[in-house]
Formats: sequence, structure tokens, C-alpha cells
Amino acid sequence: MKKSKVCQLLGIDYPIFQGAMAWVAEAELASAVSNAGGLGIIASGHAPREFVEAQIRKAQTLTKRPFGVNIMLLSPHVEAIVDVVCQCGVKVVTTGAGTPAKYMPRFKEAGIVVIPVVASVAQARKMEKAGADAVVVEGMEAGGHIGKLTTLALVPQIVDAVSIPVIAAGGIGDGRGMAAVLMLGVEGVQLGTRFLVAKETVIHQNFKKAILKARDIDTTVTGISTGHPVRGLRNKLTRLYDQAEREEMGKEKPNWERLEDLGKGVLKKAVIDGDTVNSSMMSGQIAGLVKKEGQTCQEIIDELVSECCDTIEQATRWLS
Repeated sequence: MKKSKVCQLLGIDYPIFQGAMAWVAEAELASAVSNAGGLGIIASGHAPREFVEAQIRKAQTLTKRPFGVNIMLLSPHVEAIVDVVCQCGVKVVTTGAGTPAKYMPRFKEAGIVVIPVVASVAQARKMEKAGADAVVVEGMEAGGHIGKLTTLALVPQIVDAVSIPVIAAGGIGDGRGMAAVLMLGVEGVQLGTRFLVAKETVIHQNFKKAILKARDIDTTVTGISTGHPVRGLRNKLTRLYDQAEREEMGKEKPNWERLEDLGKGVLKKAVIDGDTVNSSMMSGQIAGLVKKEGQTCQEIIDELVSECCDTIEQATRWLS
């Protein structure tokens, strides 16, 4: 797998990225994934510079391997976060919620590999033109904020549309899923939900248990009418949000602030407080595949690689 263009570009052993999950992807998780041979990623979310810098410095004490920082380009602190990743020697930046074109000269001057997350062919082409080194293509099976197209439909179209490496995300939970998207032409994969239950993931045990108990039909998407759809596990909050969304859509002048108020602070409730009723438990559709509790990041990555190789080897029987 070291022959992957992504491995060669980043100096990692396996083309496996850990998803940038807000309130979840901090130094402990990112460094553990990087130490296991993948690419750990610190999620900056809407956090201020001081928090992000502290996480970067902590990760640098926990691993000597490359790790990345995800920058949400709509964050009110984006300028400060760009400053800190350039100053702290971060090797890789992934971006979401916009285009990093404005900051590309600074990233390149700092020697940073830039990998935007995209959800359409047009976005991928735009990022390549802006100077991106690769793209993460995320299908709507993923947890958190999502696009409109599935991974299976979107990935091969983007692989055909750009010349830079493509990393697939959304709906990948084991080595079989990894093998499947590699066959579509990608150079790597990104997983979020699988790492939610890793031993090194510092989130409330109630949230982890909810993932482990989830069935195939237990995620839902809210916020479609607002233009900011989010996938997570079903609970009381998602039902209240669905009801409020339907009510507002039926009005001549919808009160979208009502929905914003419902969504304030709800991810923290799941991750930190362990409230599985009134929170946003962001999770992908593959939650139903996640059944092993307490695996380390090393064990998860080793299992992914082994399953992937076995799956590809077994698939060759169709050629004989």
C-alpha cells in the first residue's frame, strides 16, 4: 500500500485518513492514528486559535509521524487557524465549507499539503485548479455535514475528472469497503464513524455505546430544507428537528432561527456530556457495521488493511 500516491505524498504507511470530527478529533486520536501508520487529523471546527495550537503542540509530543489539521473555512477564527498551522509546522491541511484558494499561497510557502473535502465534480475541479494536492470525496453516507450524492456514484466521476489523487469518504467501515473504493480508482480512504469507538477516542462512553448498538436504519438526515443537511443517529432531538422543519417549510415566512436554536451546542452534549437524547450524535450509515468495542487505532488500521488485502485477493477468483 506504500505505493499509493497518497502514501508517497504524505510519507505515511497506509492510505487511511481519520475523519475530522468536531469535538472528537483531538490530539490523542490524531496522534494514535498517525502512529498506527495512517493520517490522523485534528478538527479545528469553530475553536479559537489557542485551543487548536494547544492540540497541535500536544500531538507533536505524542507522534513524530505526519498528522493533519482540518480547517472549517466558515469558522470565525479561520484567519488565526491558518496562521497557526503555518507557524507550527503542520504537514497536511484538509479543508471544508468553502475554497482554500485565498490561503493557498501561504500554505504552499509553508510546505503544507492541501487536501480539500469535496462533494461534487465541479468542486473537485475547482480545487484542483486552485492548487490542491489531492481531494477527499465525501458521499452522503457519511456522518455530520453531507452533500447530495452517494460515494459509489460520486467517486468514479471525480476520479475521471481530476488528475490529482482522490481519497474516498462516506460509507466505508471495514476492509471490504476500502477494497471497493480502491477498485473505483481512489488512492486512499477516510473513515470517521469507525474511529468514534477507538480506545484512544476521548468521547463519552454513552455516545460510543450508541454507535455500537446502532442498526443499519438508525441514522437520519436533518436540515435538508436549510441547505445544511446533517447525518446522525436518530433520537428525540432529530424528531423535534424534523417536526420543526416541516412546520417552518409550510409557512410563507419560515423562521429558520428556530432550527438554529435547536441545533446550538447539541454536538457537545453528545461528545462531552453523554446525552444521547437531546444531542446530535453525528454518525455515518456504516454505524451498523461497527460492533467491536475498545479496539486501539493500531488494531483498527491493521484490521482494515488485512481485510482489504484479503478481499482483493479473493476477488481475483473471478478472473480465473
